[in-house]
Amino acid sequence: MSEPTLESIDDYNTFSVEKKKVFFAIVISSLILGVIYTLATSFYPPEEPISIDKTYKKVPMR
Repeated sequence: MSEPTLESIDDYNTFSVEKKKVFFAIVISSLILGVIYTLATSFYPPEEPISIDKTYKKVPMR
């Protein structure tokens, strides 16, 4: 038994032109959104957390 080739698979190259355009648009828009997200995170770094003084003073006893 030999391995199947792409041409022998039934659904190979059955996407219509419209489906190919939609797939291409989804891939391109995902890449563009990824670039925008990367640029936004590089230009606007996260804020530093506010440091809270957690040293406790001695509690006065009566």
